[in-house]
Parts: sequence; structure tokens; C-alpha cells
Amino acid sequence: MDGFAAVDFGFAREVLQRGIAALYLVAFVSTLNQFRPLLGERGLLPAPALLEWVASRETRKRMLHPTLFRRIGYTDRRLAILCWAGIVISASLVIGLPQLGPPWAPMLAFLALYLGYMSVVSIGQTFYSFGWEMLLLEAGFLAAFLGSNDQPPPTVVIVLFWWLLFRLEFGAGMIKIRGGREWRDLTALMFHHETQPMPGPLSRQAHLLPRWLHRIEVVGNHFAQLIVPFFLFAPILSLWVEGPVPQIIGACAAAVVIVTQAWLVLTGNFAWLNWATIVIGFSAVGIPGIGAAPAAASPWPGLPLYWFAITCAVGILYLAVSWPSLRNLAARRQLMNASFNRWQLANAYGAFGTVTKQRIEIVVEGTDHDDPDAADWREYEFKGKPGDVRRIPRQFAPYHLRLDWLMWFLPLGHSLDDWFTVFLIRLLEADAPTLALLRHDPFDGTPPRWVRAVSYRYRFATRAERRAEGVRWVRTGRRVVMGPVGLR
Repeated sequence: MDGFAAVDFGFAREVLQRGIAALYLVAFVSTLNQFRPLLGERGLLPAPALLEWVASRETRKRMLHPTLFRRIGYTDRRLAILCWAGIVISASLVIGLPQLGPPWAPMLAFLALYLGYMSVVSIGQTFYSFGWEMLLLEAGFLAAFLGSNDQPPPTVVIVLFWWLLFRLEFGAGMIKIRGGREWRDLTALMFHHETQPMPGPLSRQAHLLPRWLHRIEVVGNHFAQLIVPFFLFAPILSLWVEGPVPQIIGACAAAVVIVTQAWLVLTGNFAWLNWATIVIGFSAVGIPGIGAAPAAASPWPGLPLYWFAITCAVGILYLAVSWPSLRNLAARRQLMNASFNRWQLANAYGAFGTVTKQRIEIVVEGTDHDDPDAADWREYEFKGKPGDVRRIPRQFAPYHLRLDWLMWFLPLGHSLDDWFTVFLIRLLEADAPTLALLRHDPFDGTPPRWVRAVSYRYRFATRAERRAEGVRWVRTGRRVVMGPVGLR
């Protein structure tokens, strides 16, 4: 590092800008494909109804984060236009076109992504209530101030990425230590691979590893999240300490984060959470001479004066808004995935403070028989969540299957959510956009006479069960939890 300019972090900026833009591309594609049947004009939780409810009373207007749709109104067509604009801008940043211009060019592109996606998240309700939504928003805001190819990245912005990564990792670590006993007695990962929201193709193999290895996994997780994050800030010492040691320490800390997140990518489907953490982890990788930009004529080495002023203002802003999240890290009742301001900056992060010990799945069935008591029931298949016991889970992340994720949460509540009732009605109507969210419709687009919801306890098949029966899951404890339900 060289004072105001992080001259050795040009490669880090390349990874940050292109990686974050790629995640925005995935997010907008996911929204284009899923928002309208979930939250559109005929969605399970219609966004227009939320906007009308907010507009009905002045006191409710601050309950909504900023969104363009409050001013222009929501229609499915406007949502599609916004998504396509986000896709085009994201793709241009992945290619690197705005980065060829002055620093304000990528700044405007990333701010457009940030504000556009916030407009979606703000009306996304429970389908957009995940921590990685605010993580993507905050990362996009910071990426706006990394500059372009004709100058090195500003030191203050690189350090703010370290602060983001610290909150992300250390916050998750503290949530676990303060959470369930399974994280303290080192048994959490004896359950997690099996009970996580959406297992991947290697989750079963990870679950079947020896118990002693699962304990090592937990120890490694605590080391990576509670100790390593402090060393991310080591490169700052290079301002006073000569030699490569500070940057090597920071790069090693980043490598630990990246490797542990890569293991989570291999064994689960957590949308873009792990992918975003990997990308942000590269912010601490300083490589002298790689990606370095020529110095600009300026009293602030390497940075134009106006850009130095803008990035300093961003740093001051973050000093002002970071206090609640810093205090939250030390709080006994630590908040998880919490935003302390309307613009969702300097948020608190964390996940899996407790680990579910049993996997309960809601399976949706339908029949075209007039008498539900004498019916032959057939199952609807979801794309990602477990259903058919012989089917191997697929890898979807960083793409986010929102309906499948919400299905995982259903058995954890005291009752089935309102959106699920509307979902059953859409199945009874054979609504094409809703059916497109599923892997298999047993009625081939024709309306069933009845539908119902059945719960099972799922567990991964042992190696012996897999060889004998050809199954990857074993399910027991069948129970009807809703229905039969018909349109009449």
C-alpha cells in the first residue's frame, strides 16, 4: 500500500469489480425468472398490494427501503425492464467496459445496479429476506468507488472491503459461539450437511464422513471465523513496516477464508453467499506489479484530486454508519443479518447460530380423482429441495431458487405461511408461471381436482442402504399437514 493509493491491489480490484458484477448478473437473472410468479401482479405475495398498503398511511412509508416502484408503480413489465437493464450493465462490468473510462464510469454503473436491485429487494418480502441480498447491495455500493484502470484503487475503499469481510466472517463466528450448544461441543457438522436448506450433490458424502472429522470441521470453522478475520487488516502495517510481510499475512488470511468458503460451495447450495465471500476475500490479496495502474498527476499519489475527495467522503460515511454494527458484534443478544439504516450499508451478518437436528420436508401432492379418500396421489417435484428419494441433489448456487428455500422454512414455523395457501391455489389452477418454478408437474399442465401437503422426516441413506435399495434419501413419519384442498 502507498498511502492513499493501494498500488499493489490492482488484481484485487479486478476480481472485486468483475466478481461482484457477475453476482449481480445472477441476481437479476434469478429475479427475471422468479419474481413475477412469486411477487408479481398475480404472485403468491403480490408486490402491488404491499405498495398500496405502505401508501395508505404516512407513518408506514418509512417501513419500506428505497425503491423505484414507490414512485413509478409496479407492473410486471416494469420489473422485466429493470431486470434486463441490470443484466446489461452487469455484463458490461464483467467484460470490463466501464473500467476503461474515467473512475466515475464504473461508479455510475455499480450505483445503478445497487439502486436497481434495492428496488427489487425492498418489495421482495419474505422471498428476498436473506442475508446475501443485503450483502450484495453493500458490496455493490463499495465496488462503485474502486475506480477504473487508469489509476490504482483507493486505499480507503480496499480497507472498507476488509471491514465488510470482517463483519461477515467474525459476525458469523460470534453468532455460532453465542448460539446452539452444538457449535461449542463440536457436533454441529454431524447434522448440518443433512439438514441444511438445500443440499448439493456432495452433501451426502460430506455427511457420511467420520464423526471425528466433523469435529475438526467445526474447529476449522471457528478458527477461520473468529481468529483469521483480524489478520485481514495486516497490510495496513505496510504503511510503516518495510517489506512484504504485512501483505503476505493479509493474503494468507484471505486464503483461509477463500478455502473454507470453497468447501461450503462444494457441500451446499447457499445461493451467492459463499461466492460473494470468496470474491470479497480477494480484497486482501495484494500482488506487487500485477494489475498496478500508472500514477496520475496529483498531489495524492496515483489518484485524481476529485476522486480522492469522493472516496474520502465514502470513508467518512462508513465511519458514521458502522457504529451500530460494531456495537452489535459485542452485544450479548447479537442480531443476525440486520440492517441499521434504510440504505442497507454497514450491515450485521451471520448465519446458522443453531443447527437443525432433523430434516422435515413438506411434499405437495395432487390427484384428479373426485373422492380424495380413494385417490391415487401424485407428487409435485421441486427443482432443488429433496423430494424423490432416488434423485441426487443438484448444484444450483450461486443461482437462488427462492421457492425451494422458503419450502425449507415451512416446517420450522408454527403454521403454514399465507403464501403457501396461494401456492396451492395456483397449482389447482394449473397456473403456468407457477408450474415453471417446479421440476415436474405430474398432471402435465392440466388442473388437479385436489392438492394437499404431506410432511416426512428425511435423512441421508447410509452406504449400505444406497447399495441395497438405490436410494439417496430415506423418508419416514408421513403425516398430512394441510388438505385435501380443492377450488370449491
